[in-house]
Amino acid sequence: MSVIALSLNHHTAPVDLRGRFAFSLEQLSPALRTLREGLHRLTPEAALLSTCNRTELYIAADPARSGQLVRPAVEWLATYGGVNPDDLLRHTHVLQRQEAARHAFRVASGLDSMVLGEPQILGQMKQAVREADSAGTLGTTLHQLFQRSFSVAKEVRTSTEIGSHSISMAAAAVRLAAQLFEDLGKIRVLFVGAGEMIELAATHFAAKAPRHIAIANRTIERGEKLAAHFGAETIRLADLPSRLHEFDAVVSCTASSLPLIGLGAVERALKARKRRPMFMVDLAVPRDIEPEVGQLDDVYLYTVDDLSALVQTAGEKRLAAVAQAEAIIESGVQNFVHWLDQRATVPLIQALNGQADTWRSTELARARKLLARGVDVDEVLEALARGLTQKMMHGAMAELHNADPQQRRQMADAVGRLFLRGEARAPAAVAAANESRLDRPADTRPERSGS
Repeated sequence: MSVIALSLNHHTAPVDLRGRFAFSLEQLSPALRTLREGLHRLTPEAALLSTCNRTELYIAADPARSGQLVRPAVEWLATYGGVNPDDLLRHTHVLQRQEAARHAFRVASGLDSMVLGEPQILGQMKQAVREADSAGTLGTTLHQLFQRSFSVAKEVRTSTEIGSHSISMAAAAVRLAAQLFEDLGKIRVLFVGAGEMIELAATHFAAKAPRHIAIANRTIERGEKLAAHFGAETIRLADLPSRLHEFDAVVSCTASSLPLIGLGAVERALKARKRRPMFMVDLAVPRDIEPEVGQLDDVYLYTVDDLSALVQTAGEKRLAAVAQAEAIIESGVQNFVHWLDQRATVPLIQALNGQADTWRSTELARARKLLARGVDVDEVLEALARGLTQKMMHGAMAELHNADPQQRRQMADAVGRLFLRGEARAPAAVAAANESRLDRPADTRPERSGS
C-alpha cells in the first residue's frame, strides 16, 4: 500500500480559505463515507483531520492506483469548500509515502503547529482516527501510520524539551501571563485585531483554555470569522473603552497609525476592576497602546521589543529540542517505510502458504490411501517425505537449469540462501561447484503423476 496526505494548513493557506474546509466532529464520519462512495473504484483507506489551523486528508491505496487518487480527492474536497480544485491545489501540500509519514509524525509531535510542541493536536488526531474507524475507512495501513505517529509523539515529548520552549512572541506572551496569573484557565482575554499575529496569539492562549476569549476588530465580519475558530465573542472596536475593564489580559496588533487604547481608558478600566492587575501586550508597530499606560502601577505592559528579547534567550535550547525531535521522527519514518515494503510481499507470502497447503493435502491424501491398502508405515512415511521434498525442490531446480549463463550464478546464490541456510558452504561456492553440472542436460520432466 502507498500513503498520500493532502494538507491545507496555516503554512499553505490564509485563514479565510482554511475556514471553508473546517469539519466539525459530527461531520467527519459522514464526510469520509461520502468520499469512499465517490472513490469506490479505487477503494482507498481514508482519515480526515480538521482543526482551526489545518484540514488534512490521509489516504492509503494500492501503489498502482495511488496516483489516480490525488485529483478526485482534491475535487471532492474542493466541492465541500465551494472553491475551484486548481485554486485549492495551489494551497495544498500533496505528500506521498515517506513524506506523508514524516508530515503525520511532525503534526502529531507538535512540530508543525503554530505553537511548537502544543499537545492539543495529538488528541485531535486520535479523535480523527476514531471517526475514521467509525466510518469504516480506517484500514491496516492508516492504522499503522497513526499508531506509529502517536508512539513517535510520545517519545518526542518524553525525550526532548520540545513543549517547554517558545517559538514566537505570542508564545512568550503566554509564558509571561502565566507568571502573573496563577491559573490561565480563569482569566478573560481580549484580542484587538484579526490579522496573522493575533491569530497566532489567540492560538497560543486558546491552548490554555481561558475562561473567556473576545476579539475586537474594526471590520466586524473579519473578527467574526476569526472568533468562530476559537469559540470567541466578537465585540465592536467602538465598544472597546466601555468593555476594557472586563478583561484580565489584552493583546493588540492592528495596522492603525494611532494608538487605539489610551491612558484614560485604561485608568477607567482599572478603577472599575478595583485595581485588579491587567496584563497587556502591544505587538503593533506603531503602537496600539499608549506608552504611558506602562507607568500605571497595576498594568503589566509588554511591547514587541520586550517579547523579542525573551524569544532570543530561548533560541539555542529550542533549536536543540527541535533537532532531537526531528531525529526521533526520522527514525520513525524509516521504520514505517520498512513496514510498508514488507507489506508489499504479503500477497506472495499468502500464495506460497496456499501452495504449501495444497502440496501437504495432496501428499497426505496419497499417504492415507497407501495406509488403507496395508502398505508398511515406514514406506508410506518415506513416500510422503520424498513427495513433499520433490515438490519444494522442483521449481528451484527448473529455474536453475533454464537460467541463462549470466543469470545462473545469481540464481544459484539465491537458491543457496533459501535451501542451504544451515550449510557451511557459501552460496557462491555452491553455485561454482554446480556450474558444470548445470551445463549438462538435466532431467526436468514433471514429477510423477499424482505428485
